[in-house]
Amino acid sequence: MARRRQLYEGKAKILYEGPEPGTLVQYFKDDATAFNAQKKGTIPGKGVLNNRISEFLMLRLAEVGIPTHFIRRLTMREQLIREVEIVPIEVVVRNIAAGSMSTRLGIAEGTRLPRSIIEYYYKNDALNDPMVAEEHITAFGWASPQDMDDIVHLTLRINDFLTGLFLGVGIMLVDFKVEFGRLWENDDMRIVLADEISPDNCRLWDTKTNEKMDKDRFRRDLGRVEEAYQEVAKRLGILPEAGMRDMKGPELMQ
Repeated sequence: MARRRQLYEGKAKILYEGPEPGTLVQYFKDDATAFNAQKKGTIPGKGVLNNRISEFLMLRLAEVGIPTHFIRRLTMREQLIREVEIVPIEVVVRNIAAGSMSTRLGIAEGTRLPRSIIEYYYKNDALNDPMVAEEHITAFGWASPQDMDDIVHLTLRINDFLTGLFLGVGIMLVDFKVEFGRLWENDDMRIVLADEISPDNCRLWDTKTNEKMDKDRFRRDLGRVEEAYQEVAKRLGILPEAGMRDMKGPELMQ
């Protein structure tokens, strides 16, 4: 499609104006960042894989009633999405201790948590995305109490569904980050899942070996980053050994 006016560029994606009012084109880059962009690099093919993986997961979530901003994939790196007003909060779900939680609380990485824990981070690069409480979010008007009720409800449903989906293909969903937006339709507003779901914002470990299959391989200089992203796509049935093909359902691990 013809290149349209660029509206925003983030660390991993670019947003362009869409072909119709109320739509945007989301372009996935190969750029990789970590530690609030203090570490930068490129993962060849990451944008293509994340576009396909996020498309697959958004469609599966929509099938179980989770509203999302996703409309359809346009090209190997672009998808058409609904324009939403992003809630400036990153919602992190932790099922197993890892990353900053292990560092902050001294919990050994890999420790299964007593229950899934939701954390909130204020989206502000200048402040290094500080962790906040729900009281901060509602007091400062970043989201209303009703918004937060909807966000928590959707987040727990997303976690339940994705945990089972990934487990079925031999992957543990250790933790993940999601973002939400307000979708306005005339005078009605609803909270919908936005951004992306991919190995960029999920910690994914092999259930048998605990091998990392996500951006931690880039963060920690573990190598084989591209192969890890490809393996996630292969297990979901998006990228089989023969190469790219039209998306099909996940292939269960024996």
